[in-house]
Amino acid sequence: MTDTQKTAQLSLNGETYELPIFSPTAGPDVLDIRKLYGQAGVFTYDPGFTSTASCDSTITYIDGGKGELLHRGYPIDQLASKSHHLEVCYLLLYGELPTAAQLEDFETRVTRHTMVHEQMHNFFRGFRRDAHPMATLVGVVGAMSAFYHDSTDINDPWQREVAAIRLIAKLPTIAAMAYKYSIGQPFVYPRNDLDYAANFLHMCFSVPAEEYHVDPILARAMDRIFILHADHEQNASTSTVRLASSSGANPFACIAAGIACLWGPAHGGANQACLEMLKEIGTVDRIPEFIARAKDKNDPFRLMGFGHRVYKNTDPRAKVLKQSADEVLELLGVENNPLLQVAKELEQTALNDEYFIEKKLFPNVDFYSGIILEAMGFPTSMFTPIFALSRTVGWISQWKEMIADPQNKIGRPRQLYLGETMRDYVDIENR
Repeated sequence: MTDTQKTAQLSLNGETYELPIFSPTAGPDVLDIRKLYGQAGVFTYDPGFTSTASCDSTITYIDGGKGELLHRGYPIDQLASKSHHLEVCYLLLYGELPTAAQLEDFETRVTRHTMVHEQMHNFFRGFRRDAHPMATLVGVVGAMSAFYHDSTDINDPWQREVAAIRLIAKLPTIAAMAYKYSIGQPFVYPRNDLDYAANFLHMCFSVPAEEYHVDPILARAMDRIFILHADHEQNASTSTVRLASSSGANPFACIAAGIACLWGPAHGGANQACLEMLKEIGTVDRIPEFIARAKDKNDPFRLMGFGHRVYKNTDPRAKVLKQSADEVLELLGVENNPLLQVAKELEQTALNDEYFIEKKLFPNVDFYSGIILEAMGFPTSMFTPIFALSRTVGWISQWKEMIADPQNKIGRPRQLYLGETMRDYVDIENR
């Protein structure tokens, strides 16, 4: 909402300009600079848009200083402890927690859309077997618009709804298919008698020749990973989805764009980087060496999975996921996995070291999710695809919100141009 009593004044070249101030329900006030270029002929400069509000939203709020993450006002730790992923999906999509009847209807609609078009199986086979699952995911999700023509019209509210349900329902199936294809095993069809997380684990780890039982502790841990990665405000991939959708692109293309952005190691690859760090450490006896390197400002080594760019205190998602990590490791054990032994010892060292406590370098959600996925048997190449299927509901919720906004216009960031000014073309023989 706008506080009409509050304005900011900008003095420039002897002229004074008044800038309206928007006051949010939570967070800092925002200066409205939309008319600044027309009035003063200047742009603002903000590389990375880290000080720019690119939209207004009612979905997710983060207070990095307090270590607070709210979805529609509900704290993430309460949702991860008391709810489950599809209920959180409903909350993000529609703004309120569902009644029992609403949740049953929603779960039924998602479950009935988990199958993918049979011809998409052939599409998978066009990829090399050693293709990274994220490459496969980007291609297959982008190709969904070639298979589901009846849900690509962004101006039709019903088609938007169908597209949302299809994406939430089919991403686990597509991610599991990408995994199966990469290891040379047959695709496993989804089962409607299993819940969302258990169904994903079944599609990943079952084989036709054997009966596979999904342990409820593993299913719960997987469900928590889905919840804790469901949305995270206007991050790079979400902003990519919004920017792509501002042009009027179909929903499948927009989500594929988000997946492509998430693939970057600075974004969705953080838990993979954490596991690769654990592999570099190798054994428990080498932990002190790497702790010392992490404290050395002249050493380029950094502990991955500790601290967070946004959260300056603790990552509110980490506490809940630590509980699941402890449960999974107790179930599966760490005795025969040196990587997990290193992870557990490193966690205890960092939690009790004054240097890490003082600098608030606590284990974050990427540290614990990496441990859980490793313990479950996922290769590191599957960590980011799992992040992508978790984040799909957040992308879709942000996409739907943007499409419904009457102020929606195509994104067009400006630039600080530092190149050559006007010059004449020189014929090649005179260069």
